[in-house]
Amino acid sequence: MIDFTRLEDVKRQRPLVHCVSNIVTANDCANLALAVGASPMMAQAPEEMADITAISDATVLNTGTPDEEKFRACLLCGQAAEPLGRPVVLDPVGVGASPWRLERTEALLNSFRPTLLRVNLGEARALTQAAGEEQGVDSPAPASHEERLAAALRLARTRNTAVLLSGPEDIVTDGARSWRITGGSGWMSRVTGTGCMLSVLCGVFAAVEPDAARAAVLAAAFWKACSRRAELAAGERGPGSFRAALMDAAAALTPADFAAEVEIEQL
Repeated sequence: MIDFTRLEDVKRQRPLVHCVSNIVTANDCANLALAVGASPMMAQAPEEMADITAISDATVLNTGTPDEEKFRACLLCGQAAEPLGRPVVLDPVGVGASPWRLERTEALLNSFRPTLLRVNLGEARALTQAAGEEQGVDSPAPASHEERLAAALRLARTRNTAVLLSGPEDIVTDGARSWRITGGSGWMSRVTGTGCMLSVLCGVFAAVEPDAARAAVLAAAFWKACSRRAELAAGERGPGSFRAALMDAAAALTPADFAAEVEIEQL
């Protein structure tokens, strides 16, 4: 059973969510966390990662626009969070785009176990060494529901963690339980960073929902409800209006509306 009142918990508790973000999407990620009711912190200096992690309710590690300092910061966060039992979301942006990026991301996964991996299909395939290509940071081609579910299950079981595989339909699995979340808006692909923002939502909900897979379902369903509302609000004005409408929808969505508008199927 998915508990939609977790959205009320976010607004009441205002969890501190630390985001090691990327330069393309940091501002939108911070504003989205604020819109939902969380308190974002966007620290990146390796020297303070352990201290920041210790005071945070959840940590979101985004490896987009990477360099060695970013990977070091992510490593220190993950290693500090694990003994504290704090949730860590890892978004391995474009992990298959270069051998170096894949090698450094695998080093992270071998050093700590994230609570949740938020990936697209190309990233899931790269992390399991399955055949597939990435187009920059995007998955290059559509795939069947069966292919997407198989990729998510393989990654969850390989890394012993929850996985949110996002796309036109989102798949959430912890290797034993699986959900499909549908709906949303095709306009999401016309605004950069919507996947990064979804990862932040995963951190926000993981801060108040101890079941990582259920937190991911809440994040995915919330974001699809927001995108559907944003498309209606933006009309035909274009992606700039849609981007602003996403923030407005995230701030306005109530638990009751959230529960009424989601399209979740347990598989």
